[in-house]
Amino acid sequence: MKSFGSTRVLAGVSFAVDAECLAIVGPSGGGKSTLLRILAGLEYPDSGEVRIAEERLAFNDAALLRHRRSVGMVFQAFNLFPHLTARRNITLPLEVVHGLSADEAHLRAEEVLARFDLAAHAGRRPAELSGGQRQRVAIARAVSFRPRLLLFDEPTSALDPEMTGEVLDLIGELRKEGARIVLVTHEIGFAREVADHALFLAEARVVESAPGRQLFDAPVSGECRKFLKRVLRY
Repeated sequence: MKSFGSTRVLAGVSFAVDAECLAIVGPSGGGKSTLLRILAGLEYPDSGEVRIAEERLAFNDAALLRHRRSVGMVFQAFNLFPHLTARRNITLPLEVVHGLSADEAHLRAEEVLARFDLAAHAGRRPAELSGGQRQRVAIARAVSFRPRLLLFDEPTSALDPEMTGEVLDLIGELRKEGARIVLVTHEIGFAREVADHALFLAEARVVESAPGRQLFDAPVSGECRKFLKRVLRY
């Protein structure tokens, strides 16, 4: 359960999932991003517990610091340092948060920049990059420390269709390579392809939980059917 002031954001959210890729879908304001931020250890729930890989997440400063160091988070608004180059956006957290030496961080950054076709843009600041390039830098930063879990919060919502496809292809590649992913998205067709389990959140609760294609192809609840019909209309 989670509230902000008098507004209940999550209520009755209970699920257990054994999945390599979990997609969370639903209407805006349904609690998806808040749930993801709790899984990332960026928000405290008001009640209940969170377990990841059978490990109970303790919501105290020391435990949350360890947890945050083990998960990579990609935000819809990129969250890059605007005054730093693409390379430095990657090396800085590797050094400060994960304890790598400057040389180790540089090598790791060069590795992921090349992996995501960004080597030529390593010395550019975010304002000098396209939206798709900025999001690829954000993804490179998230995978650079080899996290146990990758969390994506609407990673394409700020992108045009061409850049959206570019970023979704990259997430799809990470999925094929075995990354464990939790994905909040309105890209229903993509979610259907990559998720082996899906949650439908609406009005602060889990309305439906099912294997990915089952939820998207044959939803049980009227709310989920109505939502999918609406978003897939055009």
